[in-house]
Amino acid sequence: MSNIYSRITRDSLWNNNIVFAQTLGLCPTMAVTSTATNGLGMGLATTAVLVASNMLISSIRHAVSEEVRIPVYIVIIATLVTLVDVSINAWAHDLYKVLGLYIALIVANCAVLGRAEAYAAKNPILPSGMDGLMMGLGFTFALTIIGAVREILGTGTLFADAHLLLGPAFSFMELKLIPDYKGFLLMILPPGGFLAVGFLIAGKRIIDRRSASVAEPVPAAAPAIS
Repeated sequence: MSNIYSRITRDSLWNNNIVFAQTLGLCPTMAVTSTATNGLGMGLATTAVLVASNMLISSIRHAVSEEVRIPVYIVIIATLVTLVDVSINAWAHDLYKVLGLYIALIVANCAVLGRAEAYAAKNPILPSGMDGLMMGLGFTFALTIIGAVREILGTGTLFADAHLLLGPAFSFMELKLIPDYKGFLLMILPPGGFLAVGFLIAGKRIIDRRSASVAEPVPAAAPAIS
């Protein structure tokens, strides 16, 4: 069982990362990652939906027929997204104003329905919940890294306004990394999102190739013929 969870964790966070490997969910990825704070908030909201939807769909997988499974999954996901949307509006209203429509668009995120169809509909509740959690954290990691790159290059800060968007407890995250930095406007505009995502995906592939080459066994030398 531990091997299953370790494989889920490794695949979700890195090998099969929603953004860097599957290139799914790019609409919120491009739209809300102008800062690391926005990326973190969007990622956590999506994680909550992924965990809950995976566990609910796994629990009813034997009771739903093949013909109606997709509409049922979408209704479940839409209900959960509505709950998350209302909760953020109630308890993190400043973050809600920043993320806006993109919270509701979690329903249309291919990654959420994809995990329901590919994993939750075929596996028990606990592994499905773990899959949703790790996939969500991998998505959160990707959005936060992209937002951090864009924010640092764009304004010289990191997790700006975290205390306003996420709550006073997150004020320790706010950093001014480059004093007197005038900023690079392109990085916080939509083209900056494409640049950041492209370079980060390329960087991941370079790391994967180097790791694979290191892991490959060195072929044994042929015996000398006397």
